[in-house]
Amino acid sequence: MKRLGDLRQALSTQGASCDIWLIVVAVALAGFGWVMVSSASIGLVDNSYHYAQQHGVFLLLGIAACLVMLCLPLEVWRQNASLILLVNIFLLTLVLFIGQEINGSKRWIALPGPLPSLQVSELAKIGLILYMAAFMSRFTYDLRRKPFSMWRPLAVLAVPTGLLFLAPDFGGMVVFTACVIGMLMMAGASLTLLIGSGSLLATGAVMMVALEPYRLARWTSFLDPWADQFATGYQLTQALIAFGRGHVTGTGLGNSVQKLHYLPEAHTDFIFAVVAEELGMLGAITVVLLFTLLIARAMLVGRRAELSGHLFGAYVSYGIGFIIAAQAFINMAVSSGLLPTKGLTLPLMSYGGSSLLVTGVMIGLLLRTDVETRQQPKRASTPYRPRREPRLS
Repeated sequence: MKRLGDLRQALSTQGASCDIWLIVVAVALAGFGWVMVSSASIGLVDNSYHYAQQHGVFLLLGIAACLVMLCLPLEVWRQNASLILLVNIFLLTLVLFIGQEINGSKRWIALPGPLPSLQVSELAKIGLILYMAAFMSRFTYDLRRKPFSMWRPLAVLAVPTGLLFLAPDFGGMVVFTACVIGMLMMAGASLTLLIGSGSLLATGAVMMVALEPYRLARWTSFLDPWADQFATGYQLTQALIAFGRGHVTGTGLGNSVQKLHYLPEAHTDFIFAVVAEELGMLGAITVVLLFTLLIARAMLVGRRAELSGHLFGAYVSYGIGFIIAAQAFINMAVSSGLLPTKGLTLPLMSYGGSSLLVTGVMIGLLLRTDVETRQQPKRASTPYRPRREPRLS
């Protein structure tokens, strides 16, 4: 028992200025992702190091964004949460008219000059988290004592998800919904109503799949990808071949065959399949464990903030944890054949400027929450205080 206590004390970050393990796991995933993007993108263009160089620039921008968020007080974001969400909704509307259409979906706004395209749905994650955290920190008592007050954040959620439906971006809708429902659950909203709402949303998702031919084709190909392996099941079958070639220890870093124009989007949506092929089951499990640790640290930061009375920071941390968890799970499940194909990147690992920038912002918000919690560990004795009803004379 003494050795276990010594080990726990050695691994603890209680005396540090911030959560060191959160920084370590984020850096590990980002560095690992850079290596895998460099490997997966070889041969895609004439310059074999083009995507590696671009990814390096995106990583620097993500680090800069993380440092900016770390330096700014959370109160600044709480006061401007509504404005940030309105700007994001405007961008989600704008992309429907002037956005670039890629693979049948309008998600990107082309920027002038050499700047990369901006994926608006990535930015909208930050606006949604900040607004919901501001709302829940203000109306915590209502959410816990008045069950039907949870319909207000769900009504707000319907606006960005409706715009994503028009894009269409079904994967983004799932991530947004999972984030808000998870935050409501952590805020103490009625579990019965949350289950009912989730069932209603699941029914709507099934109807959306059944009424749209291309979505129904994706679903049927997911159930049996080998039935049409050169059309609707092509991406999944190539990913499964990559998993099969990897075995336990993999073919070796840089030795993937599937990345050589067999597996589409090998450096973005299907980066996990390349990891499984080159580094095998051990590499894939390592990635899963790193994401598990990242999500656990995000939830721990939120829990500490909630216990100290820093409710806005707590719900921001919970929202970030659910966003990363949902997106990472969907990406890895799609690559391994557990879910239908979705155009979602793997946070911190996949190639993409918008994704890395937004993830850097999220890590910065987590660190800022942790720093503020450590600086003022006892803001309130209880996580919420009931309002006093006015006395009638």
